[in-house]
Amino acid sequence: MSDFKEIKPSELTSNPFELIGSDWALVTAKDRERCNTMTASWGGVGIMWGKPVAFTFIRPQRYTFGLMENEEYYSLSFFEESYRDALKFCGSKSGRDYDKAKETGLTPCYDEKAPYFEEAKLVLICKKMYSQFLNSESIIADDDVAKWYPENDFHKMYISEIVKALSK
Repeated sequence: MSDFKEIKPSELTSNPFELIGSDWALVTAKDRERCNTMTASWGGVGIMWGKPVAFTFIRPQRYTFGLMENEEYYSLSFFEESYRDALKFCGSKSGRDYDKAKETGLTPCYDEKAPYFEEAKLVLICKKMYSQFLNSESIIADDDVAKWYPENDFHKMYISEIVKALSK
């Protein structure tokens, strides 16, 4: 039995700068055969087109990228500090080579829209609304292009409606 309680996105009380930038998140998407997760420490939340949204960024060489491209929904799962090693593993190993849930001991759960993890303290179920690759012409600070994209492997940004929030 899950300990999650559904809340409105507007009822979130956690600091998004800590959740995303310090605590990190797992971005999880699936196709018919497999789900995969990856660690994210970039992103944000806000309001777009009158809806609560999450901003998620993924490089095209990541295994999760293909799943994100082919599915309408994905999840963002946030954890307590005790799961830091699992998050490190999910950020440094590819789902092409590892079953990350098996390797980390995380328990996949399946919302009707997207997979997430039972061990999370907070889950956001997201529906993609908009996506676009970042590009050097649009990045104003040239030193950021050199620092973050020396291989020109720009992230794709997804703006997604938060359709469900689950909290423990």
